[in-house]
Order: sequence, then structure tokens, then C-alpha cells
Amino acid sequence: MAPASLLDLIDSLPSSESWGPPTTTDTMLNGVPYAAFSKGDKLGRMADWTAEGKEREGRGGRQQYQQRYRDQIYGGGGGPGGLQTVFNIEGQNEENTFSLVDRSQTSSRSRGFGGRGSAVFRGRGARGQQNQRGGRGTYQRSDNRGGRGGYDPRGGRGGRGGRRFGWKDYDKPQRNREASVQPKDSWRMLEEIDFNRLSKLNLDTGEGEDLDDYGFLYYYDRSYDKQPGAATSARKLNVLDRAAYNVSTSSDPVIQELAEKDEATIFATDNILSMLMCAPRSVYSWDIVILKQGNKIYIDKREGSSLDMVTVNENAADAPLEMSEGNKDQINSPGALKEEATHINNVFPAQVVVESDTSKHDMNNEHPFYNAAEETDPPASKSYKYRRFDLSLEADAEPLHLIVRTELDAVVKNNISGEDQFLTIKALNEFDNKAQGSGGALDWRSKLASQRGAVVATEMKNNSCKLARWTIQAILAKADVMKLGFVSRASPKNTSDHVILGVLGYKPREFATQMNLNLNNGWAIVRTFIDMVMKESTTDAKYVLVKDPNKPTIRLYQVPRDTFEEDEDGDMGGSMLGKVDEDGAGAEE
Repeated sequence: MAPASLLDLIDSLPSSESWGPPTTTDTMLNGVPYAAFSKGDKLGRMADWTAEGKEREGRGGRQQYQQRYRDQIYGGGGGPGGLQTVFNIEGQNEENTFSLVDRSQTSSRSRGFGGRGSAVFRGRGARGQQNQRGGRGTYQRSDNRGGRGGYDPRGGRGGRGGRRFGWKDYDKPQRNREASVQPKDSWRMLEEIDFNRLSKLNLDTGEGEDLDDYGFLYYYDRSYDKQPGAATSARKLNVLDRAAYNVSTSSDPVIQELAEKDEATIFATDNILSMLMCAPRSVYSWDIVILKQGNKIYIDKREGSSLDMVTVNENAADAPLEMSEGNKDQINSPGALKEEATHINNVFPAQVVVESDTSKHDMNNEHPFYNAAEETDPPASKSYKYRRFDLSLEADAEPLHLIVRTELDAVVKNNISGEDQFLTIKALNEFDNKAQGSGGALDWRSKLASQRGAVVATEMKNNSCKLARWTIQAILAKADVMKLGFVSRASPKNTSDHVILGVLGYKPREFATQMNLNLNNGWAIVRTFIDMVMKESTTDAKYVLVKDPNKPTIRLYQVPRDTFEEDEDGDMGGSMLGKVDEDGAGAEE
């Protein structure tokens, strides 16, 4: 056949202006070509992520599964239940002929992961947990023999003995603690603030200034500082009858005098103010009364408030249980431990000082609450310093000052300069390091001398709120040293007899740094609630701050003026003297 010439090829071209396959009226709709479809067709997907992990269903392999899954979802063939034939892929038959061949060598003898007692892994999830047929899991080492620990099957590193904190915590019931005070129908809630919001606040107030001081201080007995934790340093805790006072803010005659002189706008005591400043660290429920009288605000407490009690292991991961929660030891319940710790902190400062009328540090004024004509017991070593802090902001038209009554417990001579240094004295108590609620505490008798840092670090973790309050009280009083006594039971089941194992001293601001305690955050919390009270239009009103017993939340209520007064024998504005006896209970004079 002779080759066609170029002219013949040009003449054979179609004369129409379009090119390609001829267009028929069957595939046109209003002049637009379209593909025929039926209402039974299913829309496909650009990408299908739901097929991950489903290839293990059945034994047919990945290809057969994908074919069945694709036919199930998108339909097969060109029937009314599937896609139209015009969209079928021609290469489908070729894919069906493709198969995978496993050329990996299998061994009848397999060595487990980690030697003896190791976990068995099957399937594709060889990195999963033990005896698991699939899933990637996480890389977790397990030691079922309870040796030195390792990585627990639930995640995280276990401790010595094979058990770590959090084991089977999922089946523990949620604790439902009771509130320190039950709100009534007549109370009006003003604000509800979460601790996360309070933790972000910041306010710099400076060092503060001294206004006046009262009382006297005995000198500290340095013999208690020798070899803390040693067997030869242990001493029995003795109960000494000394007159101690726990006077509220509105009952303090000195504060009333300062308020009349208009020395400040806000008045408080260090015990109440420290609780408010350390609110984000608290777990147990507590309440604070705020009195607004004219342009003066008193941060006060009600009679029998929980603020006067010293908590034990409040911040421990496994805090002491109530009797209703399954605790079988009455002496180790939270209420009993509070009474025991309060009793220890009332009698311990009186024992570690040297009482001498000729050798003591007298303040500028006499004791404001002690009356020798009425009291039979001698007064305890105590000094009350009234200090003023500036809480003003740049946007304030008038300055906002706060006066707080602080307390000091003893005085000691500086070894170098010979000057008197002021001390605050507190006591940590050990009840039973093997009992529930001990928080993993070490045995003080054997570890205080050799592992002093570990003992203190554990107490910082289990009693974060209590130690933070004590540190803030020492900073507010401008104390030079904060003494911490370590007091333990004579026997784990005896709550009456105690032994002093030793005393450690810390500078308050350095101790606050170790605890990650931000004093400016505490001042900002105080200023926040003061602003909430001041913005209320009522001039004379009473408010109550209540910490939620089960959630990290504080609620501010406005309450009637006579709230809590029906339980008190005297007027709130009078000079009420709360004497604390050797049992730690508050009694009115």
C-alpha cells in the first residue's frame, strides 16, 4: 500500500470545528455533558481513614480485606447499589492477581523480652502491653516479681517493692468531704473563683513597716539543735500550763485602737491572712468571715473555726481517711490527727525556751491580753507585732493599707554579731509511717539524722499548705529564723506521749523559695477579694469566704449581719479573749 500523502491526510480531517469523540444527545443536559447515574449510587471518599487497624479481621490478608471493605462501602459492579460502570477501574482484575509472600524465617525457640518472667507479645502490636494481640501500646517495662521496680504496666516508674502510687486508684471511691460551714438559703453568692485563676495573680507590696509591738520573749534553748535525729538527742514532750491566747481580729483591742486612728483600711491576723494567701494549696474546707464597717474591712474568723486547727498530711496523695471512708484507726483519722497536731504546737514552743525573768526580751508594750489578777497560769513566751503593708495600685485614687497582727515565739543571740534574732517555732508531727495516710513518709527515728533532706522534702509534699502558712506567718512577722521541731509518738498507737527528735532552723524567705512559694501571689489574692467586697454598695455588711470541700474553688457569700453570732456568748466587737489550754481547745474568758 502506497503511503498516503500529506494532502490526503488533511482532506480526511473532519470539517467541523470540534474534535474528539462525537457528542450525542443522550449524554447532554442543557448543552452540558454529564455522566449518567442512579439514586442508589454511593458517593466515594477522597481518603478513607476508618480502615486503619481493620486488616486484622479475618485471615484473608490485607488485599482481600480491602477488596471486601471497598465493595461493602462503595458497592461492586455497575448495579443500582454501586458505582456506575463508567467509573470502574480497569486495573481491578490485575490487582486481584497480586499476592504477598512472607519470606521471613520463623524460629520455634523464642527468647522473651527481658529474660525470665518476661511478657509475651503476639501479632503486629509487638510493642504493646503483655499478652496483647494488637495495638502499638507504649514502651513499658514490667517486673512482676516485685524487685527493684521498673516501669509499671500502667505507665510510670514503680518504686522498690513493685508497687507504686496510683496502683488500683481507678476503683477507689471519690472522697466527699464535708464543708466547714453549710451555706444557708439566706446567703447570697457573689463570686465563685477557681484556684487556677488565683494562681496567676501577682502584686508586689514590699517589706512592710512596724507600727508597734507587745509582750515579751524568752531565749531559745540551743541544746535542742544538737544532732537532730540522734538517739541521744530525743527528749520527751512535756505539757506546761501556760496562758496562750487566740484572739480574733475584731476582738483585738489594739486593732480597734488603730482603726479609730485611721491607720489603715484593712485589718487581719497572720493566722487568718496566711490561710487566704495560701488558698490554692489548701485541700480541706475552711471559711473566713469578712466584716465591712463603713470604710473599714476586718478579715476575721468565726468561733470554733477550722483555721485554728493544724492539719496533718493534707496535701498527701493518699490523705488520711475518715471513719466513714473505711479507716479502721480512730486515732489516725483527720479529726483526731488535727487535735493531736494542734496540741503539740501549743505546748512545744513553751518547752524549747529558757524561762527566766532576768533574761528575756521585753517589747515596747506589755502583753495586751494577759491579766495577772485573773490568770493563775504564767503567760507563754509571745510577742505581738502590728505591721502595715501597702496594697495600693497605680490606678487607686487613695492608698490602700493593711495592718496585720503577727506573732513571734522566742529570741536567740546571733553567734557572730551578738544581736537578738526573732524566731517563730512550729512543730511537725509523725503518727505512724506505716499507717494509711502517712504519704510515704520515712521513719524519722532512723532517717532524720542520715537523710534529713529527704524527710523535709516529704513533709513539703504532704503538708504543703501547712508549711506555706507557717512560712508566710514568719515572713509577715519579719522573723529571722523559723524553727521546725520534729515530734513523734512514743509508740504508734499512743497519742498522749510524744518525743522530740530534733529541731531544724530555716530562714523564712529561703524556705519559701524551696517550696516555690510566691508571696506576691498571696498578696494579689487578698487584694482580689478585698476589691470584691469594696465594690458592693452596702456600707455595713458581712461576707463569708468558703473553700469548697471537694473542688479547688472558693465562693464568696454575702450573709446576714447576725450570722454566727447566735453561737457566741459575747459581742463581736468586744474584747473577747480566747484562752488556749494544754488540750488545744479555745475557751472564752
